[in-house]
Parts: sequence; C-alpha cells; structure tokens
Amino acid sequence: MRYAVIDLETTGDQPSDDIIQVGLVVIEDGAIRQRYASLVKPNKAIPEFIVQLTGITDEMVADAPPIEDVLTDMLPLLEGSALVAHNAGFDHMFLRYACERSGYLPFDGRVIDTIPVLRILFPALTSLQLSMVSAAFELDHDRPHQADSDAEVTALIWIKCLEKFDSLPLLTVQRIAQLYENDPSDMGWFMQEMRLRKELNVSLDPDTNRYFRQYALNVDDWDEEKPAREGKDGAAGLKDEPFADFYERIQANLRSKFEHYEDREAQKQMIMEVERSFDAERHLMVEAGTGTGKSLGYLIPSLYYGIKEDKKVVVSTHTINLQEQLRGRDIPLLHDIFPVPFRAAVLKGRSHYLCLRKFEQKLYNRDFANEKEDRVSAAQMIVWLGETKHGDDEELYFAGRGAEFWQTVASDTDSCLNRMCPWFKKCFYHRARHEANIADVIITNHSLLFTDVQAENRLLPAYKQLVIDEAHHFEEVASKHLGMDLHYGSLVNTLLWLYKDAKSGQLPNLQFRLQRGTEEKAAEWNAVIESVYPRLIRIKEEWDKLTELLYLLVSERSDAAGSETGQLVMRLKPDALPKAWSSLLVIEENIYLEATEIAKKLDRLVAELKEETDEFTTSSVLTDLSGSVKQLVRQRDILRFFLQMPQSDYVYWLEASPFYKSKSLQLFAVPLDVSHLLKQYFFETKDSVVLASATLTVNKSFQYSASQLGLQPLSDEEKVKTIQLPSPFQYRRQALVLIPRDFPSVKGATADAAFLDALVGSLADVAVETKGRMLVLFTSHRMLKQVHPELKEKLKPHSIQVLGQGVDSGNRSKLIRMFRSQAASVLLGTSSFWEGVDIPGEALTCLAIVRLPFQPPNHPLVEAKNEQIKKNNQNPFTTLSVPQAVIRFKQGFGRLVRTAQDRGVVIIYDTRVLETSYGRNFLYSLPGPKIEHMSTQHLVTRISGWMGEEKE
Repeated sequence: MRYAVIDLETTGDQPSDDIIQVGLVVIEDGAIRQRYASLVKPNKAIPEFIVQLTGITDEMVADAPPIEDVLTDMLPLLEGSALVAHNAGFDHMFLRYACERSGYLPFDGRVIDTIPVLRILFPALTSLQLSMVSAAFELDHDRPHQADSDAEVTALIWIKCLEKFDSLPLLTVQRIAQLYENDPSDMGWFMQEMRLRKELNVSLDPDTNRYFRQYALNVDDWDEEKPAREGKDGAAGLKDEPFADFYERIQANLRSKFEHYEDREAQKQMIMEVERSFDAERHLMVEAGTGTGKSLGYLIPSLYYGIKEDKKVVVSTHTINLQEQLRGRDIPLLHDIFPVPFRAAVLKGRSHYLCLRKFEQKLYNRDFANEKEDRVSAAQMIVWLGETKHGDDEELYFAGRGAEFWQTVASDTDSCLNRMCPWFKKCFYHRARHEANIADVIITNHSLLFTDVQAENRLLPAYKQLVIDEAHHFEEVASKHLGMDLHYGSLVNTLLWLYKDAKSGQLPNLQFRLQRGTEEKAAEWNAVIESVYPRLIRIKEEWDKLTELLYLLVSERSDAAGSETGQLVMRLKPDALPKAWSSLLVIEENIYLEATEIAKKLDRLVAELKEETDEFTTSSVLTDLSGSVKQLVRQRDILRFFLQMPQSDYVYWLEASPFYKSKSLQLFAVPLDVSHLLKQYFFETKDSVVLASATLTVNKSFQYSASQLGLQPLSDEEKVKTIQLPSPFQYRRQALVLIPRDFPSVKGATADAAFLDALVGSLADVAVETKGRMLVLFTSHRMLKQVHPELKEKLKPHSIQVLGQGVDSGNRSKLIRMFRSQAASVLLGTSSFWEGVDIPGEALTCLAIVRLPFQPPNHPLVEAKNEQIKKNNQNPFTTLSVPQAVIRFKQGFGRLVRTAQDRGVVIIYDTRVLETSYGRNFLYSLPGPKIEHMSTQHLVTRISGWMGEEKE
C-alpha cells in the first residue's frame, strides 16, 4: 500500500487563504521512499501571527515558485496513493482549493486522518498535538509548524501506526474492521484494508494472547491472584525486628539503588511519627512541606505495620492523579527496596471501571448515539482491552464524546449481574475489589472513602488504620458526599436510558426481544411497557416545567450574579421560601407519584421476566433496566428532600449557568457541619488516623484544621499528636517575595480600571524581565478574562505567549503542557491552579498572586457557616474566612519551588497583607522566604538583581 503524507503551511484557515509551504513524504511497503518540499509564493502578505508560528516571512517566499508550479511537481507523487495528514480535513481542503484555482483536477484518492487512527491504536496517548505525539514516540521534531518537518514526523508516526496494526492480535483487528463494516467513509475502507493485510500475513509464531468471548484480553481470572505472602510466616522477618532497625535496612537499599541518595531528616521524622502513631493507636496530624517526600513518609510505615500486624492499612488521596502517581512511581520503588514481598492495591469508585458485559452488549447491538465518534471510542477500547490490566478509565485518553460513550459502558452497582455474569471472573471492578482484599495497603480516594461509609462499609475491606493525604480537602469532600445533588441532565438521562427512541432505550430493546420470543405472556408484558411510556413523558414534561420555574427564581435574584465563576447561585431557607414555592411542590408531587408508579410496574415486570427467561442478552437488558429504575427512585427521593427541606441542619441551594439556563440547573442539599460525622465515622471508630498535607496549619497552629475535621481537643497527646515538619528547601535562598506597597487596592468583588491598568502594566514589565515563565493566580474568572486580551497585546512585540484558563482551554493539564513546551509564556489560572500544579525547573520562574484567595462570602455554604459562627458569638471572618484563605494562599505559594534547584520570585499584588491586622497571618504562614516591599516601579530592578545573584 502506498501513502502520501502531506503537510501544508498557510496564511490562515479560511478558503480565501493561500499555501506558503508544502511538505510531502511518500511511504511504500512501510518505509519512506520519496520526499518533496517547497516554499510557495502567496498572493497576499503573511500575517504576523503566522510568521510567529511558522518562522516563514514574506522575504523567504518572495522568490518561491507559485502554487501552480509546485502542484506540477507534487501531483504525480500523489498518484495511486492514499493521502495521510495530521488533521487531514485542513490539508485536504487547501489542496482541493489550490487544484481548482490552478486548473488541475482535484485529488480523488482516499484521505486518512492520523488523529482518530492514533486514538484507536494508542489509547493512552494524553495529547494528539503533533509535537506531543512525536515526543511520546521519542521522534525528533526539530522545526514544528514548518511543512517539511511536520510531514516528516507525521510520516514516521504513520509508520508506527502501521507497525502497531501488525502487532495487534488478528481477532482485535477483525473486531475493529467489524465496527467499520458498513461505513462508506475512507476510514471504513482503511480498516477493511488493515483486516485484509492482517489476514494475509498471519504470524506462524505461537499465539500468546489471551482470549475470552471473542475478545483479546490482557488478564487471567482475577481469583487466580494470590496474596504476596502465604500464611502467617510470610512476615516472620519483621515480627521481632524493631522499626528503627528495619528502616536502616530500607535506607541502605535506597543508597545502593540511587547514586546521589540523600537522607531527608524531615522524611525520616515523618516515617518514625507515623509508625509510632500506628503502634500507640493514636491519631496524627502532620504538616510536611514541599520536598519532604510525604508519599514514602507514610507508605513505608504503613507497609511495615500492615505486614507485621497482618492488618490492612488504607491510604486515601484527594485526587485520582495522586493515586496514579503512587501506583506508577512510589509502589514500584518500594517493591525494589522492601525486604519482604507485599501487595498494594488501588481501588477507585465503581464508575472508573469498564463493565465488560455492557461493552459487549453495546457492540453487539451497535447502540451508538453518535456513529462516527462512538466507533472511534469503541475501537480504541477494543485495542485497550488487549493491553489493560486494570480496566480503569484513567488509562484512556478520551477526545470528543469519548467520555459520554464511557458513561454507557462503565460499571455500576444497580446493573451488575455479579456471579451470574459470564464476564464475572474477568470483571475489572471485582478484580480491584479482590486485589484490595488480599493487599497489605489499599490506595483509595476521599470520595470512595465516603461512598464506603454510605454503603455501610461494604466496599472497602475492614480496616482500623487510615492515612489521609491531601487532608486539607477532607472536610470539603465529606460535605459533598454526605450531602446530595441533582442535575437537570441526570434525571433526563435516566428517562432517556429507559425510553430513548424506537431503536435504542432499554424498554424498546426489551419489547423487541419479547416480540421475537415465545413467552405466553409476551402481549401482557408488552402492554405494561406501553403503559409506562406516557408516564415517562409526563415526568419529562413536569421536570422541564419545574426546572424552568426554578431557573426563573435563580436568575431573578440580583445577588445570584455575584458568583465569581459566572454561575447563578441562590440559597433557599426553609423559613423564608419564595411565594411560588407551594406550586412547585405540586409539580414535585406529580413527579413523585409518576416515578413511584413506574418503579412499581417495572419492578414487577422484571421479577416475572427473570423467572421466565435464561437467555443472557435478555437477562442483561433486564439487569440494566432494573438499574435505571433504582436510579429513578433515588433521583425522585433527592428531589423530594430538596423541595421539602426536612432537615434544618442542611444548607439548600440552586446553581445554574446563564448560558444553558434551566438545562444547567443543579439542586444541592449539604450538611452544614460535617465535623461530628467525621468524628463518628473515622476518629471514634478507627484505631489510628494519620492526616498529612503540606498545608494544615495557620500561624503555625493546627487548631483551625482540627476543628473543621472534628478532631478536638488537641490537648490530649495520647489521642492526637500534631507535628509540623520543615521543608528541606532553603527558602531564604530559593524564593523572594515582593509586595508592591503602592499598588491600587480593590474595593469589593470587582476591580476598577485603575487596578486593572496597573496590574496589566506591572505583569507585562515583569514578564519581559523573566522572559515569560510566569504563572499568575487569580481568584476571579471575570478578572482573568479582563486581563488576558490586554496582557496578550502588550507582550506580543516581545514574542511572549499568554495562555488563559477558560480562554485558550478549559483543560488544566493541556494548558500546563502548552506552558511547559513554550518557554516564553505566561499562564493565567484561577481556582484549580492554586494547587496540584507541578512545574519544576526553569519553566516557572515567577509566581504572581493577584488577590488573597478569600472564598466569596455569598456562597450558600459559606454564608450558612458564617451565620452559625455568629450564633456562637464568634467572628466569622477571623474564625473561618482568614484560616481558609491562608491555607489556599500557602497552596498557591507552593507552586513556585518544587525541587531543591528551583529558584524564583513571588509577587503579591494585594496590599492587604501589609495594611491589615490579619495580613500577617498570610506572611507568617510562609516557610521562611525573603520578604520585601517596595514601590511598584522598583519591582523589575529588584527581580533583575535577585535573578542575577543566582548566576554569580
């Protein structure tokens, strides 16, 4: 097969734009055979942004051949080839226009886009940007955005794609081709070509792949997984060895493994304290600064204690990201250095695992909501099934509607057949549960910890020792999970699953099966299903009416627009409800009665049918149907709880987006104070809970965090111990904090023109001095969007790129990748950028904090907590607002110095740190950097001098 890989540089992306450079690489028999490249003389000047992107100037193309001459050379090379390009639609369109304008017949061969092919063949690729893909494949891409270089690297990527097809099991390639059987597109043709090629070149080597129900898998039955050690004697080596001696052995192993290993005093102290807390059965709060090595600080003593005492230790993180980091980086290291074998298991919420039964059914029924997109997602997952050991969605990169496709095939409790399922022994969720049962340490996340509490501890194995990492989030996650919420779309989705249209939807699907079956009662059952349809439609109509009325309430409230995110927010108080509330209760009653009647009818129908049928596909449909009914009942109950507001210790509010109106409406009901629940579920029932974070103290005191978490009183050292460990970094040498004392202040929530002008001017001056490499943290999306265009304009002449969260992309990891890959850039971020962002090295030299991160006081939960604090005769500002903001501020500051080599500047543009009595709480909480204040005009000179000191 012959492929012509093409790349074009143009003056823009409109049909009226011109080609300025072409690159073409011809591949035959899996190898590069010919290359062609040329600059092209356009009919218009090259815009400045294209010059910046490509490096191609008007001077460079002044003597280049016109497009007609270039096509004369190029078109013969395309003869008999399939055209391949990265984002092929763009290149194919420009080639077509060029041919038309030059009087040539258009290229009429096949056109294949590398992007969907890469998604299918390399399911874990985290970015499909050309430079990112070439980096992932370790290919040199020396001149991005130049056609010859881009075409060359695209050709090398395409060869890797063809090689990957050759390495896949025949069954996998056939499965993918089956998905594209009736697809008339060029992609459909290509997949059939790949199947033919594979069938003609079947390897005669022994097939080592594992197969089940006509799918290639990478796992055996999960019940074959065994514990790391057999019997009680497996840990004999640790039984009589004091922990200090054991730790000495670990350190010796680390020294022999790493040439430049350095003992970290703070890490050693943390390891000792965690072990003592487990041993003494007491709780521990430990604040460990950046660079301490927190993960090993709790994993080493957890494993030692778990193995020695034959007890399970649970480690909980706030983010899935950290769970993955522990699995991918820390656990393999510990396997290398631990003197006895152990097992560590990762367990996530059920929806993170693929349900193999649902996936098989979906492919069998061709139940695709979006043909083109869903085909790619399904093909991607067929390849992934032959590679994954965990079946966990974090391993897949979803583009387009991939995440929607996943929701339809994710594991869930309500539709699980358990042991009746033919896939049971291969099931990824049950595998993860089994691995947790035989593990010494279980790594989970805060969300699952609370789901386990709500499921009466049926998800996690029994445990008495718990480590909570990123513990400053624990109370917030508890609020969310111990409360309830209902989104407009959640209820609509449940109704759609039950009845979408005549083809898809669980009830029409069941009817179709009953019509083909021979059951005597088929007509009777069919009549039951028919009687449910009008009720489902009535629920949808009533729900639409209810959400529209609720949206009107939110949008009419003037304070709703005060939210920094642009979301409309409205708190509801049981003793001061809007006038129209009683009419809303009537609509809710209608929904409640209809949902109850549907549940009654369908539960009875499912029970009868289960007795009558053994056919797997029908019982599969019944299980899914039963799951949807349970979901409907749950949503019915949340709606009733929200509208009737039966509990006074809950906070009730509505949220919506002004863009999507009632379709974005979300109802929340959250406990006002979860500290007593945390005490009840964790601190009173567990022998030892270790709370670890880089930010637990305010003004060197743990008091605020302890009260939020229900860990009072702190005075009893036998029950709770607190320890603050210093970071190993030398902050006096590594970080300089500058405060422009004459900077304009902001009155209230919005910034005036004087503040914005001063901010843009100062940020631009500093960015020019630091050559970009700057992260600017905002507390308001609105202010970020005001600053972005102005700053971009100011930095344009200096070739410094400005990236804005929610402007250039809403995806945090994508923005960070873009920031890292382009040295001269400034990144503007809000809430999610204050923590968890790790940009070590020179990529980040300057951190600017625009305003102190106080939470908006009008958020319903904050407002309700403030009212409660006032009732207790305390000051809400000093009791809640300041400590919360200080912890967030410390997290933001922690973005700058990530390694012992990092060095940089922090600028605080909020003069309240100097002018108010509470300001010192922020500065005193920092880990000892140099702090200086000066007039704004001296900032750049001071930064220049300080950065120069580093070079001396």
